[in-house]
Amino acid sequence: MRILLTGSTGFIGHTLQAALEAAGHTVHGGASPRSAGAQHGLVPMDFARDTTAAPWLPRLQGIDAVVNAVGVLRDTRARPIDAVHRDTPIALFGACAQAGVQRVVQISALGIDGSDTRYAKTKRAAEAHLQALAAQGRLRPAILRPSVVYGKGGDSSALFMNLARLPVALFPGPVLDARVQPVSVHDLAAGVVALLGPALEQTGVIECTGPEALTMGAFIASLRQQLGHSPAMVLRLPQLLTNISARLGDAVPASPWCSETLAMLGSDNVGNPAVFEQLLGRPGVHYSQLVATACR
Repeated sequence: MRILLTGSTGFIGHTLQAALEAAGHTVHGGASPRSAGAQHGLVPMDFARDTTAAPWLPRLQGIDAVVNAVGVLRDTRARPIDAVHRDTPIALFGACAQAGVQRVVQISALGIDGSDTRYAKTKRAAEAHLQALAAQGRLRPAILRPSVVYGKGGDSSALFMNLARLPVALFPGPVLDARVQPVSVHDLAAGVVALLGPALEQTGVIECTGPEALTMGAFIASLRQQLGHSPAMVLRLPQLLTNISARLGDAVPASPWCSETLAMLGSDNVGNPAVFEQLLGRPGVHYSQLVATACR
């Protein structure tokens, strides 16, 4: 198949492109015209500005399927979250319907239902539009909702590994207690490959998780053990100081830590892996094996 892959230079997108090409597909990767990747044969596309169908229609000529792997953690002037998560994906999906590109795979996120964060609201809006087009028979979408995605090159993965190396670690209480179900980035990529191959007709929302849930604190401890270190001393940051630190992060656009991050990391991010495992044809990689298998 000829696949248009948005976000191909990102952590998840880079892994998706490698897996899709290994499966024999031709991938037309997309990158922002302001990024270095746009100078190396990638399709220029701007999720901050391409909020109508017009710029997408030429890019869809000769394309059989679209995979959208673009995402941001927080709102910035260069990458406004409303445009990146909602307006531009909606324009892209509408252009797919116009161009007759029915197969769309949307990389969304687990835990967005019931969340009041802008991240969750904008992700839900894109999903709702995609599902409305599906209900009209104009698209055949699959929506993947991964839990915490772990692998080489991921910002969150690097953060977790750095925390796991500390002999003494200080964590916000809600983050320590939140339950996650980490999924290998390679398993996520294998799911996308299946959806563009043997599971081409499968549609709907698929929760993409590892086989077992645990608290974030226990996950960091597991990573430390996988690195061969003895257990660390873990201290709990008082709630007042947690809130203050998040508000300070709100004032620093480049900081990954802010009130929205606290709300997301402080909430459970777990699901039922049954459909995902059926898609893979096997259980996903267990969190206790992620360091050895997901960082290749």
